[in-house]
Amino acid sequence: MRRLAPLAVAALLTACAAVGPDYHRPAAAAVDREAANAALLGATHPAFTQDELPPQWWRLYDSKPLDELVQQALAANTDLRAASANIERAMAGLDYAEAAERPSAGVQATSAYARRSAEEELKPGHPLPERFVYGLGASVSYQLDLFGQLARAVESAQADVDAARAAKDLVQVTVVAETARAYLDLCSAGREIAVAERSIELQKELTELTTKLFRAGRGSELDVTRSTAQQEQTKATLPALRGQKRLALYRLAVLTGRAPGEFTRAVEDCAQEPRLEHPVPVGDGAHLLRRRPDIRRAEFELHAATARIGVATGELYPKITLGASVGSVGLGSNFLDADTVKFSIGPLITWQFPDFGRIHARIRGANAEQDLSVARFDGTVLNALKEAESALEVAFQQAIAATLRDRTDRDQPQFRLLAGSRGQDNLREEFGRPLVVL
Repeated sequence: MRRLAPLAVAALLTACAAVGPDYHRPAAAAVDREAANAALLGATHPAFTQDELPPQWWRLYDSKPLDELVQQALAANTDLRAASANIERAMAGLDYAEAAERPSAGVQATSAYARRSAEEELKPGHPLPERFVYGLGASVSYQLDLFGQLARAVESAQADVDAARAAKDLVQVTVVAETARAYLDLCSAGREIAVAERSIELQKELTELTTKLFRAGRGSELDVTRSTAQQEQTKATLPALRGQKRLALYRLAVLTGRAPGEFTRAVEDCAQEPRLEHPVPVGDGAHLLRRRPDIRRAEFELHAATARIGVATGELYPKITLGASVGSVGLGSNFLDADTVKFSIGPLITWQFPDFGRIHARIRGANAEQDLSVARFDGTVLNALKEAESALEVAFQQAIAATLRDRTDRDQPQFRLLAGSRGQDNLREEFGRPLVVL
């Protein structure tokens, strides 16, 4: 045991010196740039505020049906179930990595009716007798993490778990946003259908009136033809609008873990989408970067890639394992006699006299993976800012269109009916699309 003492002291002194680089966020990371953390360019419109977006942002619509759909999606969506399984898989990998830092033990037992080779025992011509033989043994071993390779493996596995959790958060954000968008599209299509049906009725009355005037000699046949064509053209928009409504119902069904035909019947008749009654809180760039789970995932993946450099570098150094074993091997008739007992205790040093070219190739690969993760991290940050600014710009344009539409409705209530042929694309452009907050 005295001979083991210097080795144990060396282990204690060097255990904290892990190979490979410690993780630090890159100094020039896009997430720390001043411009990335400044106020969002598109948030100056009165429809937005600099307050931080609440976690359950869909409740800004104050819609009970929407809230119920979101809760159903969070409970049953298949993508969320898959993300949960990915977390479990990552946690199993962490447990596996942590197990390497703990002592391991093993037992073995054998029994056989056997005869040893006489020549193997250097007794040719003297056959050995057949006997029942047995073997029992137990061992315990512990690998000293002198160079921190095991610690780096645990660090990498923990970062993988954190990345999997962030990935689930990202799936949750996407599922909620898609559920809200599908519900708003459903209600918007229902409203457009109602408006189109009302327009058809009004156009029908106008056509009948125009026909009567023509028969009475107070109108022209062209007026009748034009009014009839307008009526038929408005009718032609209904199949597409009803198709959009069915597609939205199918999307809601799948998002909430159902088959398309099992969509929630309670929302089928929605004919008025919920609207935001108050300015939308969007925060600033710093708030955005903190709440985006895809950015958290990208940084955790960078952390994991950095730790894997240390795992690869550790292959350059020897591995030292402390172990002890005890056992009994002998004839069955001498079971556990003193002459059958054996034991050993001491360190085991293994070193694959390294193929330095192969190991350095792995280290270069790990460094390249880290560079790739840095680029992805920065790209995720910049893309998040672009998506936010783009969404705000679209919402701003929709707000302007809605204001003009409301003004037109007040000043010229019959404008849509009498303005002439518009077509489905123009009709959709008139109504615009409601805002989904991301």
